[in-house]
Amino acid sequence: MAAQQVFASIITIGDELLIGQTIDTNSAYMAQELNKIGIWVHRRVAVGDVWEDIWKSLEEEGRVSQVVLITGGLGPTADDITKPLLCQYFEGKLMINEEALFNVKNIFQNILKRPLLERNLKQAEVPDVCTVIQNKRGTAPGMWFEKNERIFISMPGVPHEMKGMMIQTVLPELKDRFALPPIIHRTLLTAGIGESFLAERINDFETTLPSNIKLAYLPNYGMVKLRLTARGRSEKLMAELESEFDMLKEKVQDVMVVDEDLTMQQVVGRILASRHKTMGTAESCTGGYVAHLVTSVPGSSVYYKGSVISYANELKHEILGVDSKIIDQYGAVSKETASQMVKGALRVLKTDYALVTTGIMGPDGGTAEKPVGTVWIGVGNAGKTETHHFHFRFDRQRNTELTATNALNILRKFVLQDH
Repeated sequence: MAAQQVFASIITIGDELLIGQTIDTNSAYMAQELNKIGIWVHRRVAVGDVWEDIWKSLEEEGRVSQVVLITGGLGPTADDITKPLLCQYFEGKLMINEEALFNVKNIFQNILKRPLLERNLKQAEVPDVCTVIQNKRGTAPGMWFEKNERIFISMPGVPHEMKGMMIQTVLPELKDRFALPPIIHRTLLTAGIGESFLAERINDFETTLPSNIKLAYLPNYGMVKLRLTARGRSEKLMAELESEFDMLKEKVQDVMVVDEDLTMQQVVGRILASRHKTMGTAESCTGGYVAHLVTSVPGSSVYYKGSVISYANELKHEILGVDSKIIDQYGAVSKETASQMVKGALRVLKTDYALVTTGIMGPDGGTAEKPVGTVWIGVGNAGKTETHHFHFRFDRQRNTELTATNALNILRKFVLQDH
C-alpha cells in the first residue's frame, strides 16, 4: 500500500479553556504523538460547552481532515454535552456498554470506595454507532466514530486518561488504518541568542534550503530550538536532511547547546551523569523552580541531591552561612551574597557542584539601583566560584523561568569547562 498524507484536526471542548482557567496541554500532546507516526495536524480548535459551536466544529473539521480528535465534555455533570451531541450527530442512540459499566463499578466500589450515583452509572452509556475505547485510567469511555470516510475519536479531557487511550488504542489503530509517510525531524537547541539575531545569522542557509525540507524556529525563555523537517524515508531524502542539518550546526556552533531535541535540564543531567558528578541548588528568587526542572527528568536522582529554598534572609544566614554583614552591606541580591550562597550550598548539600539564584522577580520590590528583574546567579565547586548578573524585563513568571533556564545553562558551561 502506497504511503498517503493524512491530516488531523484537534477539537478541545470546555468553557474553562476559553477563559484561561485551564491550560490546554492536551492539544500539544496529541499533536506531538500524531506527528511521530506521520499524521500532520491541520488545525487545532477550542470551543466552549455550547451545542451549536461543537456541532459546527465537527462539520468544519470533518471537511478538511481525515481524522478528528476530540477531548472534553464526557463527565457526569449537566454541562458535559459531548456524548449526547455525538450520539445525535452520528444518528445513534445511547446504550449501556457492559465493559464500561463494570469498569465504573469497580473504580467506585473497590478503588475509591465511594457510593455509586446514578449519574456515575450513566458514564457507561455510549452511542450504539461507535466503537468503545475502554478507559483504563478513569470512568468515562472513549468513542470511535466513522462517517463519510472520516474518523472522529472522542476522549476525556483529563490528560492522564486521554494519554492512556492514545497510547493503548488510538495511535496503534491509526497506524494500522493508514499507510503513513514518516515525518522526520532534526532538532538542535541554542541558548544566549535571540530569535531575530539567529534568523539573521542563518538567513542565507534558510533561503537556499531544498523545497522538501522545512525550517522552524521554536523560541522559549532564553533558548531557541531550530528544527528541520522532511516527509518520507528514502535514502536520498535522509542523506539530504543530514547534510542540511550538518550545515545548520556549523552556522550556530558557538551558541548550540545540543544537536538533539532535548531540554536544558536534560542536557545538564546527561553531562553530570556521564561524569558521575552531583549537583544541588540554593534558590531564593526562583523558589525551587530550578529544582523542579532538574527533577522533572527521569533518573535525576543519580546526579541531583537536593535544594535549600532560602527565600528569607535569615535562612541564607542560618542555613547557608551567608554573613549577615554581607547582606546588610550589599543586599540579598548581590554578587557577594550569591557567592556565599554557593559556598554554603556546597557545604550543606555535599555535592560536586552548587547552583544558586537570588533576585527580584516583581512586580514590586525593585529600586533605582536594583530594578525588578535584577538577578544574580552563582555556580561553583570546591575549587572555584562564579557569579553572573542579569537584568530581565518581564513579569514575575517569565523572569523566574528565564532565571532558571539561564542558571542551568551557566551550570552546563561550568561543568564542561571543569577538568
